[in-house]
Amino acid sequence: LYFSLKEGKEALLQCVMWKGSASRLAFAPQDGAEVEAFGGITVYEPRGGYQLVVETLRPGGLGALLLALEELKRRLAAEGLFDPARKRPLPRYPRRIGLVTSPVGAAVRDMIAVLKTRWPAIEIVLAPVRVQGAGAAEEIAAAIERFNRYAKVDLLIVGRGGGSIEDLWAFNEERVVRAIAASALP
Repeated sequence: LYFSLKEGKEALLQCVMWKGSASRLAFAPQDGAEVEAFGGITVYEPRGGYQLVVETLRPGGLGALLLALEELKRRLAAEGLFDPARKRPLPRYPRRIGLVTSPVGAAVRDMIAVLKTRWPAIEIVLAPVRVQGAGAAEEIAAAIERFNRYAKVDLLIVGRGGGSIEDLWAFNEERVVRAIAASALP
């Protein structure tokens, strides 16, 4: 592979990745993609310019997150965690819903408003958790596990408002996926 790494408008580094290294790529590089390249600098004598001989190339930024998510999904799917037969049916008329979300912000107010509009008699039990940042995945998973021990709700809603993939990442953590898969509550 012959390509250039670009930083800003002016900085450009010519690169080469030989067949042996390129055959180990876990993704298909695209024009404009953010990447992290590792290798050694050499001088390309015909032009007298430097080039990077790339030994390892991996997605950077958002690409790295998406690659990690795809790998996690592949691994958990191989274990059968996403098998449709594992899904538990939702109760037709739930009496009490467990809500795992942040206690502040528009998302919790919107969820409660929609639930009360659709089913005014519904009882809502809130498990307040952080929904992003350090420790959020652990709090979300622990709340799901607590609701299963509590066993006095008919179903769970685990959610938050919108945001970037980085903001939403806690919901993609393996600990959260496993807590949901292990939940007896739909």
